[in-house]
Amino acid sequence: MSHLELLPRYTYDDYCLWEGEWELIEGMPVSMAPAPMKVHQRIASELFFALKQQLDEECECELLYETDWKRSNDTVLRPDIVWVCGDESEKYLTKAPKIIIEIVSPSSIQKDETLKFAIYEEEKVTYYILVYPDDLVAKVYTIKEDKYTKVGDFSKEKLHFETIECDLTLDFDTVFKKFRR
Repeated sequence: MSHLELLPRYTYDDYCLWEGEWELIEGMPVSMAPAPMKVHQRIASELFFALKQQLDEECECELLYETDWKRSNDTVLRPDIVWVCGDESEKYLTKAPKIIIEIVSPSSIQKDETLKFAIYEEEKVTYYILVYPDDLVAKVYTIKEDKYTKVGDFSKEKLHFETIECDLTLDFDTVFKKFRR
């Protein structure tokens, strides 16, 4: 028996009682980083605004910021930005988002690049975007044949989202422009 098997496992009901910022991954509590640095918040705001401007009344999708996604009773994630379609729950997300954007920080890099990457791939999140504020680059992945394929690294390019219900484009040059020195 491994030492990890001796640790207690938690559920969504436990998670709801915790103070502070947490995620729950396969029954294990994962502390979120301290409040994001200003550049993290500013880039997230620019990304959110760039996508929000494109939401029209015919699109039945939502753009949300730091919303709980209850994947299962023992896994609750809180991505930075999500684009989700057809999720009727008011309390938390119940469906896999079409787009997830994570702003990567030194304290979240391993979790974002490995653990969350694997979960989002398994859940078939159509687009996973990892944004690196220090480098002003976004690494974009899309699901193909149940595996993530890298679309590319975006810094000054435009990304047109294909295979989602609404017509969306992200202009990374515009998003990152204010942050270039």
